[in-house]
Amino acid sequence: MAKLFGTDGIRGKANTYPLTPEMIVRIGQSIAGTFGDRPDAHIIVGADTRVSGDMIASAISSGICSCGINVLHAGIIPTPAVAWLTAQTPSAVAGIVISASHNPYFDNGIKVFDSHGFKLTDQIEADIENRILDGGADQNRSQANREIGHVIQLSDAEKRYLGFLRRCWAGKPAVSGLKLVIDCANGATCRVAPALFSSLKIDVTALFTDPDGRNINSDCGSEHTGILARKVIEAGADVGLAFDGDGDRLAVVDETGRRLTGDQVLAICADDLKTEGRLVNNRVVNTVMSNIGLAAALTRLGIDHETADVGDRRVMEKMKATGAILGGEDSGHIIFLDQHSTGDGLLSALRLMAAMIRQKKPLSELAGIMTVAPQILVNVSVSSKPDLNTLAPLQQAISQVESELGSQGRVLVRYSGTQPMCRVMVEGPDSEITEKYCHQIADVVSRTIGTTA
Repeated sequence: MAKLFGTDGIRGKANTYPLTPEMIVRIGQSIAGTFGDRPDAHIIVGADTRVSGDMIASAISSGICSCGINVLHAGIIPTPAVAWLTAQTPSAVAGIVISASHNPYFDNGIKVFDSHGFKLTDQIEADIENRILDGGADQNRSQANREIGHVIQLSDAEKRYLGFLRRCWAGKPAVSGLKLVIDCANGATCRVAPALFSSLKIDVTALFTDPDGRNINSDCGSEHTGILARKVIEAGADVGLAFDGDGDRLAVVDETGRRLTGDQVLAICADDLKTEGRLVNNRVVNTVMSNIGLAAALTRLGIDHETADVGDRRVMEKMKATGAILGGEDSGHIIFLDQHSTGDGLLSALRLMAAMIRQKKPLSELAGIMTVAPQILVNVSVSSKPDLNTLAPLQQAISQVESELGSQGRVLVRYSGTQPMCRVMVEGPDSEITEKYCHQIADVVSRTIGTTA
């Protein structure tokens, strides 16, 4: 369940709900009603650094407590930390993160994990949404329940999460001499990331670690790596790592200042696991948005791969179904199922650095394992989201481009799952042709369903 809160309210799968404190309380009641069927049940709540986080966390905690369920408040902490803490806390029936990931500060949202630290199935999400629409299906229970839940501060949450990450590094090669620059996006990794790398005796320079509630992801973080790249070159660092606002995705800059794609990081980690004999089932899961160069690289390495729909939750579903322990998205969400139940930017950084140290090669050389085909992505703001297959002018434009590209490229057009946008992605033989075709299709989208149409 990842609903964005914006000026227009809560954007669900099919509806927009007015954003009010009462609505947030109702969400808390609905989550409690779905999971809180044990007398000792607790729900863990954490947040990133957005100014709205305290208000939303307080309101959702009030809804949970009104149903007689205790809240364990983890404070400002990365999303994957909440997932891990939920799985490791016997009384925790669910985990909630107040965050809108890489989005600007004025958006916020809710991510929910089950007791095992996994994101929810479509059915459970639908059940919660139905409870919300029914007015909070547990209001009667809350009124009749004489035992009101408490909010308990989980004071050791960050310490426990750091311990987990350090154990993930245990047995890895020595990091002596490694020089690192990190960008914490003024977000949830501001404290934990510098602490982690410093504890591993890595020479680390940390950027954007002074959140004020409004500067999260602002010209920094995984979506904006320009400053990071310059600092890497100035410092003569081996690698630059950028996290998004809630710390579940990773962007990487090599020692030359060049940004790697998420697919390249996935390919490097897949090759390292295979070399170490630890790539279970010799399989990797990627998404339909992955560059065609990834499939070529994995085939050349003798690694099988499966393709999932967009979203780290879909990647996880495919990993479970195929027995893969490694999967990810080009956006930087990478899942190491042998150690975690969700994407974790800090864990991904550790696994990437381990590959660099083991292979004793600079990151720019490791990235050569995959040739990235020219890819252009254009986001078009839309006024509505009709079935794309019903838009004849768009289908005609797509067919024409696909015919001209032939086997040298591909087209993918899809809606954003959280924003009023249509994403047009084209891969082709060279940048000029690829950009031309991408804008050609994007113009049709804009004329047909764009906000200025």
